[in-house]
Order: sequence, then structure tokens, then C-alpha cells
Amino acid sequence: MTRELNLNDIQSNVTRAYGRFNFPFARYFFLHIEETAAGRAFVDQVREKVNTAARWTPESRPQVTLNIGFTFLGLLRLALPTRSLQGMPAEFIDGMKARAFILGDRDEGKVSADDEGWCAHWDPIWRANRSGQGQGEDVHVWISMNAQAEPWSDRPVKALEAQTDWLRERCAALGNKVRILATNGPNGDQEYQAANVVFETLPDDKKIPTRKEHFGFTDGIGDPVFEGQIPAAEMATRVVGRGKWMDQESGWVPLATGEFILGHPDESQELPPAAVPEDLTHNGTFMVYRKLHENLGSFRQVLDEEAARYGTVMGVEADEAKETLMAKMAGRWPDGVPLSRVPTYEAWKTFRETKGFCATEPLKRVEAYEAYFKSIEPSDFRYGDDMEGIKCPLGAHLRRVNTRDYLDPSNRPDGANPAATTQLNKRRRILRRGLPYGPTALGEGDDTTEQGVIFMAICANIFRQFEFVQQQWIQYGLDFNLGNHTCPMLGNHTHHKRYVIPAAPASGKPPYVMSNLKTFVETRGGDYFFVPSLTALRLIAMGVVDPT
Repeated sequence: MTRELNLNDIQSNVTRAYGRFNFPFARYFFLHIEETAAGRAFVDQVREKVNTAARWTPESRPQVTLNIGFTFLGLLRLALPTRSLQGMPAEFIDGMKARAFILGDRDEGKVSADDEGWCAHWDPIWRANRSGQGQGEDVHVWISMNAQAEPWSDRPVKALEAQTDWLRERCAALGNKVRILATNGPNGDQEYQAANVVFETLPDDKKIPTRKEHFGFTDGIGDPVFEGQIPAAEMATRVVGRGKWMDQESGWVPLATGEFILGHPDESQELPPAAVPEDLTHNGTFMVYRKLHENLGSFRQVLDEEAARYGTVMGVEADEAKETLMAKMAGRWPDGVPLSRVPTYEAWKTFRETKGFCATEPLKRVEAYEAYFKSIEPSDFRYGDDMEGIKCPLGAHLRRVNTRDYLDPSNRPDGANPAATTQLNKRRRILRRGLPYGPTALGEGDDTTEQGVIFMAICANIFRQFEFVQQQWIQYGLDFNLGNHTCPMLGNHTHHKRYVIPAAPASGKPPYVMSNLKTFVETRGGDYFFVPSLTALRLIAMGVVDPT
């Protein structure tokens, strides 16, 4: 039976990925609190505008949303009791910068004395945050605003600027004792971090949002589904490939609520230790905020060079070589079709024709894509029947971030296992939030262009979920029998530049080894945030958090 949640007490960004609800623009603000009293007054004013997870109707759907979260230093400045602060997880207390070695953001081969400028490429706001060189620039508060677009345009609705003015006015009214840190961006001169989806331009110059990020991949497809998140009537379709696989009889079922929202049983059927009082953490969660810069020029260069060599080795045309390499790196074809369901280039071309993806009329293509992504097909697959990685390589990005049934202990490296389950995967899931940032059109930049993805991960346990996946599955490959080889898309390739693509024995072709990978994605900063419930926001604002 699906768990019933108090959706009016949970912030909306926990249950909704705004980009998929047609909110293609975002502004992420980071604020500093000078005085506790002003900080509490600010929280009291903001909490009344915070959007909850309550179901939307056409009438209640907002034009612009608002959500809020706090770093550990923010909770400290808001004078939460020492006992409550001590109950927070160690990784949240540390903050993301202190975890750089774990996350692969810092060269693990260098000690601090040899690497003092390791974060020099980060945006100024994140270089100054938790720097220990004065506390005036520490990030205390995160506020996000997600906005709908003006009809057929790549511009946000005017309500976004109006709500931004409202935030500025709240800070001014408090004598700027709570102030927006206007040091975002590579030059440190931006009031907020802007984000937006990539748009496609139709022949009549109308703009429509796409699911693409700047490398050209369709993104944000397989987000987890948990108990109580969506109406029961939608669960049977949405849970396929996005929940946990039990067995042939039970099939896919939702993940436990406690994997993503505090105060509810998790997959171990336990309520994990949490800061006191219970009302402070119940219905709250943790969020990882990371600005990930995409080196589009390096990606294109490596892909072109490898595609030329792959085409020669495999005897295929340039287009097939390039599309195939992109798919083998990501685990999906660029349009989002998974290799595990459509493993060959010829099958993929036929599949696209069958689904209407190649329609000459743009809106027909859009309708075909949307119908596909609303079905179970993009997520209805497992890896237990592909233990050698012939269809989807063992080290592909998709296979690393969601291993599905691949790591079942009963699996054999050289054979299919129909009984495989997701038991070793279900405690490593995260909710993906955030949007791309940079140009609104696809493929316009190079390594120097300000573009990438604002990555936000929501989970109940940052260490067990996000940090484990980032360290063990993205920046390390032993669980996939790949030694130190990192993720071909997100991995740090300073030292490990190879990626192996197996070949089907029946093809008579050799495995292909990409041997000169570059680091395509670089972190530009971020931190860990606590996203409280509406009840907790009220307690914080009133200053009545009582651990006794």
C-alpha cells in the first residue's frame, strides 16, 4: 500500500523535478545572514511563499515557484541549539568543499601543501565560502525560483523578475542584515546563478523547450519513484524502471519514502538517526548543489578523433561511428533511447522511424518524443541479461549512476541471471533536480563558454547515497571490473584516460578502447543544504527549536 504523506508540509522541489513540469527557467540565490534576529525574520517572511508538494490543479499551478534550504553554517547563524546541530550528519557539517578528495573534485595524488590553489577554477562565491579567511562571504541560505516561459519563447514569465524584486526588498527591509551574495558566475559579478533548458527553434521562429543538455544528450529520464510521491493511479506506469525490482511476480515497486525524506522508514525499514527534535527534521531532506561546467570543445575534439578511428576499425560511416560512441559512453542514444532496449545503430534508426522521431513537421516530432517519454519504454530495462556489457558497456554513465540489477550477488560475469534484483542498488538512489545553464540554443559553445548543468541531488543520507555513487561508481570502476577507470562522461580523466567498449563475439570485431579521454565536466563549486519542512521553517523562524 502506498504511504500517505503530508504533502502540505514537504517542499515542492522534493517531489517534483520542475523542468519536467514545464518550468524551464531557474534562478538560484545564495544569501548571507549577518545577525540571527534578522535571519529569523527573513525565514518567517520567506516561508509564506514556499511552495509545497501539494498536488497542483490548473488553477493552483504557480507561474514561479520558491524553495529554501540552509547550509550547516546557516543553521549555526540562525542559532539552532547545540544539541540539534550536533545531531546533523558529519558530511553536512563539513560541507562539500571539505569533501573534495572523496568527490573527485581534488587530485587525490596531492596533499594540501602541494595543492593550495586546487579550487582556483571555482566561481568566486564558492571559493570564498568556508574559506576560513573571514566569515563575511559564507553561504548560509539557498533560495531557488523556477519559472514558466512566455508562450513560444525562450524568455521567462515576467513574474520571475517580480519575485526577484520581492526578495531584494525583503533584504533591504532588514537593513541588508540578510543579503544576497552577488558573486556568482566565473567573474563573481552575478546576483544569482541563472539556469535554463536548451530550446529548439521552429521554422516560424517559435521556441520550444527540449530535454537536451549542452553535449547533446537527452537528460533527466530515470528519476526514482518512492512511496507517496505521486497519485496511486499514476504509480503503475511511473514506477517501471524507476523503483526497485523485486522478482518476476512483484515486478517494479516504489522505493521506500525514507530514502529521500527524513522521518520515514527507509529501505532497511529503519528510521535513521536524525537531529533532535523530531519536528526539525521530519519531512525535510538534504540537497547537494553542484555547478558542473561542460567542456564542450574538448568533448567535440575527442569525439571526432575517436569516431574517425572507430569508423576505420569497425568499418562504419562517420555518422554511425559518432552516434554509436556517444551512446556507448552515455548508455543511451542521444535521443534518450536506452542501449539495453535498442543496442545497435541499425535497430536504433528503425526504432526512430517507427516512433515518429524523424517526422518532418517539428511539432509532430515533439509529440512523438513526449509520448515516448511518458511511456514505460525509456526506463523498462535491467542489466542482468547483459553481464558482459555487449549491449550497454559496463562503464557507461547510465550504468554507473543506476546499476539496477547488475550488482546482484547471485550474478555471474559471463551469464544472464533472470532472478537478479536491485537489492544492492536501492540504497544508492538520488533524486535529480536542477537544470542546464548557459546558452538557450544547443551546441554554440566551447571550453570557455559559461555552460553546463546545475546538478542538485536530493536524498536522506548524503554520504550513503550521493557521495557513495560519486566516489565509488563515477570516479572509480572496481565494482564494474574496470579498476581505476572513471565514468567516461563525468569522470576525472587527469590520470585515467581509457574507456573500454566490448564487442559482440558474433560480430568478429575487437573491443574498442577510447584511450585519450579528457575531463569533460568540471565542478565550479557548491555545498550541502538542509531543506526543511514547512513546520521546521516555522520553528526556525520563531527561534523555538527545542531538542529537549
